[in-house]
Amino acid sequence: MFSGMLFIFFPLIIGYLIPVKKESVLAFINAQTSRLVLVILALMGLSLAGLDNLGENLSQILLYTLTFFFCISVCNLLVLPLLDKGFPLTTQHGHQQLPKAKMLLESVKLILVVAAGLLAGLLLNMDLSWVDQASEIILLVLLFLIGIQLRNSGMTLKQILLNRQGMMIALVMITTSLIGGLIAAWMLNIPVTHGLAMASGFGWYSLAGILMGDGLGPVYGGAAFLNELMRELIALTMIPALISRYPNTAIGYAGATAMDFTLPVIQNCGGIRCVPIAIVSGFILSLLVPVLMLFFLSL
Repeated sequence: MFSGMLFIFFPLIIGYLIPVKKESVLAFINAQTSRLVLVILALMGLSLAGLDNLGENLSQILLYTLTFFFCISVCNLLVLPLLDKGFPLTTQHGHQQLPKAKMLLESVKLILVVAAGLLAGLLLNMDLSWVDQASEIILLVLLFLIGIQLRNSGMTLKQILLNRQGMMIALVMITTSLIGGLIAAWMLNIPVTHGLAMASGFGWYSLAGILMGDGLGPVYGGAAFLNELMRELIALTMIPALISRYPNTAIGYAGATAMDFTLPVIQNCGGIRCVPIAIVSGFILSLLVPVLMLFFLSL
């Protein structure tokens, strides 16, 4: 039952065991990871082009996306504010200009890559039987590089265990997201394991879309990608507005992106005290995305 999970999870473990100390090597790995993500997203678009009844499937993707986004977000936002009441965090309002437009453009670029793959598949009318196998091979390489990135992110086990607030935020996000996934699965009348897998993306849209697409096909892959991308776009808008009064909520809703993509916004709006909490929370969620998603997909 777990053979498929172990096959895909193995390169992540191997990558995590490799320490890299040279900054130039890490920079190279980061660059290649970004490029591979773009390649797989383009292949996701090609997979969508190969679907029968494309219009019907696109409407299903949107239905899954909106249902999961609503259920998971509501569950997150019902509980995260309780952390702000029970464990308040003092923030400092930043005065730097935030490059939000640039960040939003990066997210739009990813959507355009998927759209370009879809358009190419429709216009060229090519044989797409090779796409799934190519995606699997590139996915294994990508997971290997992601494992190296996680190992060399600068976080030690001691730093994570000593940051109680970051761990609590991550725990709330995991619990409420999975509950939201169960509710969405019930509403959509799909298997519970599919709902739990969809809920395990925690904002990591590229990896979530790739893993779900590889495990359950392009409909689930497209829905997972859009669902997590919507979380990031909302988080970019919500963090400046909420972090002064609800810092735990703002950091938590950012999910896995709190340790990288949305971290500059969190630091500039909430101050330096928010940074270690955001990194710990984001790191735990990032580490658990492939673990939980592959586990639920294997059931």
